[in-house]
Amino acid sequence: MIKDTVVFTSRTLKHITRSADTIITTALMPICILLLFVYVFGGAIKASIGSGIYINYLLPGILLMTVASGVSDTGYRLFEDKQKGMFSRVKSMPIHSASFLWGQVITTLIANTISLVIVLGIAFLIGFRTGASLAEWLVVLGLLTLFNLTFTWLMIIPGLVAKIMTGASALAYPLMFLPFLSSSFVPTGIPCPQAYAGLQSTNQLHRLRILYKNLINDGVQSGKN
Repeated sequence: MIKDTVVFTSRTLKHITRSADTIITTALMPICILLLFVYVFGGAIKASIGSGIYINYLLPGILLMTVASGVSDTGYRLFEDKQKGMFSRVKSMPIHSASFLWGQVITTLIANTISLVIVLGIAFLIGFRTGASLAEWLVVLGLLTLFNLTFTWLMIIPGLVAKIMTGASALAYPLMFLPFLSSSFVPTGIPCPQAYAGLQSTNQLHRLRILYKNLINDGVQSGKN
């Protein structure tokens, strides 16, 4: 099964490197949002987080958004393969059927890891600083990997059961915009509609973002939660 999974992973990686849409969704969009909030909205928002560097407050949410936008293409790729008859071909071959799905999952994991490294590199270039230890960064990496795997397998479901292309990507945009419904960009407690405040405090990404924030900003001022 491992050999089959490696073959399918290599195949899918070659496909996504030829897709401009995938590259834009996976890497460029989180970078653009990072730059937009730091340089366009950062000055106005900084006052709401109290003392601290706004990019240090912002980055944990951007990392979550990078993963969420990266997994959004998984269902689409799976549906496209199904339409091309790839499932029937896999069933007729002496290979483990599960290796095909694992190839999709590992491809997304690799692509998202590369995107996270790029986003972190850009963040350091524009002023992000951290006091986190190697162990704390390893914890962050492990949690991001689990988050990545969970949402990737979630996107596998519509890819398998969808009848049309729009159904295969039905979960993509809700996943990508979940960070906007948490405290990823502005802290809780600021004046806002009551419904939005309730979403902020109950959104599980809010708690996950705080955990990442506390880990990667150890010893560095990053403002309120």
